[in-house]
Amino acid sequence: MVTGSLFAAARACLDAATPEAKLDATFAAAEAFARGELDLPGDAPPPEPIRMPGRPARPKLVHPRELPKRGFGTPEGRAAFVHAIAHIEFNAIDLAWDAAYRFRGLPHAYYADWVRVAHDEARHFAMLRARLRELGHDYGDFDAHNGLWEMAEKTAHDGLARMALVPRVLEARGLDVTPGMIAKLRALGDDATADILEVILREEVAHVAAGSRWFRWHCAQRGLDARATFRRLLAEHARGVLYGPFNTEARLQAGFDADELAALEAQAAS
Repeated sequence: MVTGSLFAAARACLDAATPEAKLDATFAAAEAFARGELDLPGDAPPPEPIRMPGRPARPKLVHPRELPKRGFGTPEGRAAFVHAIAHIEFNAIDLAWDAAYRFRGLPHAYYADWVRVAHDEARHFAMLRARLRELGHDYGDFDAHNGLWEMAEKTAHDGLARMALVPRVLEARGLDVTPGMIAKLRALGDDATADILEVILREEVAHVAAGSRWFRWHCAQRGLDARATFRRLLAEHARGVLYGPFNTEARLQAGFDADELAALEAQAAS
């Protein structure tokens, strides 16, 4: 049974070093928060400086350029692809918990959103890991990169920047590329993996929407124009990580407006 502070529970989830421990801690904390068993104390100690969360010894983390290009057409390539998506979801568990842990004094609904996201991401990882095992592999069998967490470190000082750049830039990339992946997998007859990605795509729209909602909340609190602020943050931080084409329909559902989509297009083109 998990009781006490949500911040302490989130820290424990971040620190959990194995997939099994991180999933167990995440599910237990999310369910305890939903039952009202975790509080949000105003006198909690400040968050610790951001550091690498608990991770298993494998996968080995390398620069993205060092990851081999593999197609879907071979069993090894398919497994490597599922592993790459599983790694993104494993990172996303920590990203959601860090959003809940690091930024204090926000409305209860903010914490409810990111606890729910952490629970969803853990479920996604569990589905992908099970599929990876069906393909004769496990999490850690392939190298991976650390790009998502590096952006979390860059935005640890500011909840507004975190909401703009992690959910709305890096994680939103999944909205753009996943439909094409699903189509390729179905064409290859891999409906089992495609079905998992359908679930993830549907739920990630809501996750990116949470980022949109709290980005705009931060802007309103500071008297900032959200569109101009988003364009500035894209120019400052998103060079090299922003690629089109964009899934306009999904992004509109996730809280982007036409001006923001135009800014994304312009930044990607530059």
